[in-house]
Amino acid sequence: MHYHSGVTAFLPPTSEPYSVTESSLTERATWRDYYELCKPNVVWLMILTAIVGMCMATQGAVPVDAVIFASTGIALCAGSAAAINHLADQHVDAIMARTSGRPLVKGKIDSQGAAIFAFVLGSLGMIILLTWVNALTAWLTLASLVGYAFVYTLYLKRATPQNIVIGGLAGAMPPLLGWTAVTNQIDGHALLLVLIIFAWTPPHFWALAIARKEEYAKVEIPMLPVTHGSRYAAVHSLLYTLMLFVASLLPVATGLSSWLYLIGASALGGVFIYQSVTLLRTMKNSDAMKMFRFSIIYLMAIFPIMLLDHYLLPKPLFV
Repeated sequence: MHYHSGVTAFLPPTSEPYSVTESSLTERATWRDYYELCKPNVVWLMILTAIVGMCMATQGAVPVDAVIFASTGIALCAGSAAAINHLADQHVDAIMARTSGRPLVKGKIDSQGAAIFAFVLGSLGMIILLTWVNALTAWLTLASLVGYAFVYTLYLKRATPQNIVIGGLAGAMPPLLGWTAVTNQIDGHALLLVLIIFAWTPPHFWALAIARKEEYAKVEIPMLPVTHGSRYAAVHSLLYTLMLFVASLLPVATGLSSWLYLIGASALGGVFIYQSVTLLRTMKNSDAMKMFRFSIIYLMAIFPIMLLDHYLLPKPLFV
């Protein structure tokens, strides 16, 4: 697919031109509409993993100002990337039931307003990171923003069924960003935290894509279940879930975490594998959604468990 300037740039070839009704344009945007433009649930999860990265980088307490400035800067840049994603995908979002209520689709915010909002958020985030955190964290954050908002959203998403695998690296960066915010250097242990999220991303998204296969096919986004079939995607989801299980145990093998994390990661990983096997066995959309929902619980749980292990069972940094 070729990209052109103008509002038709992101239209799938067979979709009807999207237009906002005149009545919807009269609705005034509220702060909640702009807040939704930032994909807040995703951003909060990213900030959780970034803060865990900060804490894991040091044995003691992380300075409060470091947490505040780094979290704010990372959140603003992540919100900017999300707003660009909304802007680029608004015509596709209008067709898919899951996304048809988004602010740009409803006409509460226009394209120009969303673009300005994204630019302001990204600029503020970079200023905060460059001024009050460090340049390494700022440039890594910018690389993540560009990777998600432009490389993934504008190219990979429509170019290859491996879109979420390649593009998932940008979304896996927050623990590293948190780590570098405290230490100003890239560490191998931080990369292990990135690896966990990187391995988690494909089964997380492919479970949703299996359940929403018809919608993705309708807008001609080549998600793996669309191009290779749902069973093929389910097999690869299981393989990535097994990879995730191994990756999640590496912090124990390298001395970053101890037995408390080992128990938690093993239990969560076991449930995730069970969900993946169940989906492969039944191929029901309901089981795909169960797996998708559990994948969110998995990520929300495994990092706090790592944090508990870190502070309850302090270890030398690092054996």
